[in-house]
Amino acid sequence: RLKDVAGETYYPLLEDEQSSLPQSNSSNELSATVTLPLIIRERDTEYQLTRIVLFDRLLKAYPYKKNQIWKEARVDIPPLLRGLAWAALLGVEGDIQSKYDGIDKDTPIPTDRQIEVDIPRCHQYDELLSSPQGHIKFRRVLKAWVVSHPDLVYWQGLDSLCAPFLYLNFNNEALAYACMSAFIPKYLYNFFLKDNSHVIQEYLTVFSQMIAFHDPELSNHLNEIGFIPDLYAIPWFLTMFTHVFPLHKIFHLWDTLLLGNSSFPFCIGVAILQQLRDRLLANGFNECILLFSDLPEIDIERCVRESINLFCWTPKSATYRQHAQPNKPVGDSNSFGKTPSYYSSEFQDLSKTDLSREPLKLSELKAEVSPRISVEDLIDLCELSGPAFFKTPVKRARTGKPKILAVDIRSLEDFSRGHITGSINIPYASTFGPEGELLQCPATSALAGYRLRVIVILSSIMKNATTFAAHLVKVNFPRVCVLDGGMNKMKSTGLLTVPSPQI
Repeated sequence: RLKDVAGETYYPLLEDEQSSLPQSNSSNELSATVTLPLIIRERDTEYQLTRIVLFDRLLKAYPYKKNQIWKEARVDIPPLLRGLAWAALLGVEGDIQSKYDGIDKDTPIPTDRQIEVDIPRCHQYDELLSSPQGHIKFRRVLKAWVVSHPDLVYWQGLDSLCAPFLYLNFNNEALAYACMSAFIPKYLYNFFLKDNSHVIQEYLTVFSQMIAFHDPELSNHLNEIGFIPDLYAIPWFLTMFTHVFPLHKIFHLWDTLLLGNSSFPFCIGVAILQQLRDRLLANGFNECILLFSDLPEIDIERCVRESINLFCWTPKSATYRQHAQPNKPVGDSNSFGKTPSYYSSEFQDLSKTDLSREPLKLSELKAEVSPRISVEDLIDLCELSGPAFFKTPVKRARTGKPKILAVDIRSLEDFSRGHITGSINIPYASTFGPEGELLQCPATSALAGYRLRVIVILSSIMKNATTFAAHLVKVNFPRVCVLDGGMNKMKSTGLLTVPSPQI
């Protein structure tokens, strides 16, 4: 198969910015291959050869070539080098072997019994993981994790989380352990505390706000029948979907998950619900429970595509969580040479300013249907620029950011005293009838014209803003969110404009 491959394929140029593939006949075929489904690309010998050679060179130059590894991983990751590529994406570095060897994996501990019970049930359709040697390795890696994280406890589901890493690094337990130890704080920070209820409750509440944000019709239906995320989504998030999908699907899902930040799993969750949308909308509570107890076949490529799209439509601060991983100190080894894009960095990683989101009490968070977004995000997405003394964000290209519409629900006189450029005024008092239906007025028909944008509700009274947003969701308006801190916080920015008087 490989005798006709051009010689230069074996020596890809890493420094040449123009082309990633040598220009020859075969490269034209290769660039055509990139557009094929992943499953076909993974079985294409010539294509895999070029990807493996390229990744092999890049991984040998890790962490120097970190940016390029990220860039190539967005295209796809060759299965042969997936274990090493994931380790690079997770920022694993240093002498992992001696660290792993230094952990006591032999002294009996109370958790041993639970681990013994869980391992024989975890992904046992796989010959590697179900082999006696697989069980021994499984036990050692899990035990190493439990022993080295004394503040956390072993929850059922840790075995499922460990499985992909163990499978990919079967002959390198230290790497499997290091990847798992890097993965958990990034995506499941504090999920394995002895009392993790507040962390999980907050996570599920943000998830239901995400469903309402992206698919209000589905959200309304699920709430009406009482089918809340607590009933089906805990195993999804606690195991990052490893409990619900077989390994070959997890590999494709996590290839993308590892490129996103810790709020990416919400988008995967919404994408799964949207694939089952028709069946969920047609069914009541009992049928939905049955549907999820034995999840139907999910098309994972479609799920990945749609979750990326949902992720790009979600303002970064909308998924803010109090219990997410706290800020990394600046100058961390994970920081890139280039400025990361709007989406690759965490909302949590941005330095906290007066315009960031404020933490809410869980009860308050649960009472709100729509997510809140920070003033920073609004300024960034509306590309507002104020007086020279005010630090405005750098203007960036329009692409890749959600299109946004600011809806100011204060009274007309407040609005005319100062508002955000480009916002429209729909006074709270005159918009909804007694039944919560939208009343017809010029402004509401204008609102209907902006159905495909992110709608941000601004008010001086937070209660009004959240109620207004909830009403919009009730009448199936997608992508509705509320400005955290409202107009009072906005005033301090000096970005409000006062219209010139009509003479």
